Amino acid sequence: MLPESVYKHTPRPRPITVPKLHHATFMTLDVEPMVAWYELVCGLQPVYYAEHAAWLTNDEANHRIALLRLPGTKVPVDKPHTAGLHHTAFEYATVDQWLDNYSRLRDAGILPAMCLHHGMTMSMYYVDPDGNGVEIQVDVFGDWSCSTEYMWASREFSEDQVGPHFDPEKLLVARENGHDADTIQKDTYAGKYAPDSGDKDVRFPDVWPTRLEENPSLAVTEAPVTV
Repeated sequence: MLPESVYKHTPRPRPITVPKLHHATFMTLDVEPMVAWYELVCGLQPVYYAEHAAWLTNDEANHRIALLRLPGTKVPVDKPHTAGLHHTAFEYATVDQWLDNYSRLRDAGILPAMCLHHGMTMSMYYVDPDGNGVEIQVDVFGDWSCSTEYMWASREFSEDQVGPHFDPEKLLVARENGHDADTIQKDTYAGKYAPDSGDKDVRFPDVWPTRLEENPSLAVTEAPVTV
């Protein structure tokens, strides 16, 4: 039997000097559609672009997302059920900005795979061309110290870290009817804007069967580089 984790009951040990998260890097089989998708969805633009790699940013950092097409990269098999990175996340400052972004992406033909109110955030989860999850969220407290306290101490979060699903179209209607952001988020957590139907799974769909059907050449990888 494995020993009980030190993280279960004690304060988390931290390094004396704390580094900040800078970027995430993805291996991909096709750089171009990934660059285009992240620019449309998250406003990430390439600082440097090549057919085999790209480095993207949407703020003052030199890059926040890196994309690498390494020789020998293979097509994922059953990606939604494979251990690894589940998603990256981007945050809007207000509910209005967050809902406006949903409308913008919807009109561009990009819809979330699932929408969840986690208690401290309302989150819409999208799927990039390679099947990686991307969360677009808004902090319902508008204050990270408050949302951190909610995660740390609330009974609600200890009992349910996923939270209720919601239909973003119903949130748009509520806003059009004059409901303010705080009322919308509370009603969402109470289940008022639940989807009328649909799968309640929290795994992303597998995009690869369709991608390979549309473009079989993606399965033909280059030989690995040997030294």
